[in-house]
Amino acid sequence: MIAKINQLLEEIDALTANNAEELEVLRIKYLSKKGAINDLMADFRNVAPEQKKEVGMRLNELKNKAQDKINSLKEQFSNQDNSACDLDLTRSAYPVELGTRHPLTIVKNEIIDIFARLGFSIAEGPEIEDDWHVFSALNFAPEHPARDMQDTFFIEANPDVVLRTHTSSVQSRVMETTQPPIRIICPGRVYRNEAISYRAHCFFHQVEALYIDKDVSFTDLKQVLLLFAKEMFGAETKIRLRPSYFPFTEPSAEMDISCNICGGKGCPFCKHTGWVEILGCGMVDPNVLELNGIDSKVYSGYALGMGIERITNLKYQVKDLRMFSENDTRFLKEFEAAY
Repeated sequence: MIAKINQLLEEIDALTANNAEELEVLRIKYLSKKGAINDLMADFRNVAPEQKKEVGMRLNELKNKAQDKINSLKEQFSNQDNSACDLDLTRSAYPVELGTRHPLTIVKNEIIDIFARLGFSIAEGPEIEDDWHVFSALNFAPEHPARDMQDTFFIEANPDVVLRTHTSSVQSRVMETTQPPIRIICPGRVYRNEAISYRAHCFFHQVEALYIDKDVSFTDLKQVLLLFAKEMFGAETKIRLRPSYFPFTEPSAEMDISCNICGGKGCPFCKHTGWVEILGCGMVDPNVLELNGIDSKVYSGYALGMGIERITNLKYQVKDLRMFSENDTRFLKEFEAAY
């Protein structure tokens, strides 16, 4: 055993390697689990008791010397590599491919920025809501079709809990805890029990706005809508308001803008009408104010809401809504220059 140890000590003293690959071969030969030194360690149990002390000390000396030799050669290669190039080995792998913002995020931030410049602040609320804030506090009748299972996701164990169908629930939460003046926008994700297709999805995104104060009129609403349309779609954009119905506003209207593709002359995108619908709006129904603890004889207000996907379609002509949620990086890269 002593003779084998001495022989290995001589071999290790003479070890050389020209590169890291050769060094790894030497490490495996001497220091791996199946290496020469480990084999000697396994034979140690066969050494005579009177020799165990001496042999044990020499084995430890051999192992330490082999490890020191391998480390010394390894350090030599490391120094050579560092002097041969200017690479910072602590950096991330190159090239680092940067991501891009989602088109819905780009448009949402643009909408928020426009309304922020008009004095609106952001309000947020839970996506899992109760029937009161989604429907009852907003003047929805008990038999209103929006409550039907075909339009709303209800929690089976508790039918009073729903996935919000619009961000108007945030408005009701703000109204019940805040006295006017109120000037907020409510961006967020909403859910409806829709069949998924190129033009509809079971979840989408909205931005709604609410302004309540003394002497708020429909003229105020129209001016805000016009300013928004010109900021979002260009200074030449025109708007028109068509009478409509919503449970929480009276009077109510739907707003169209002049087609930003054909300039109002008529094209397939606007179905040759020259107009494209983008949002719903109206004066807050007095019943909604009273249900949420605001005196409708003193205060009035307006509300409006739009789908972010709809606005994004108008700006970028995305024809399939499903593309917004499929996470196809080829689609997302098309918007790298949009912000």
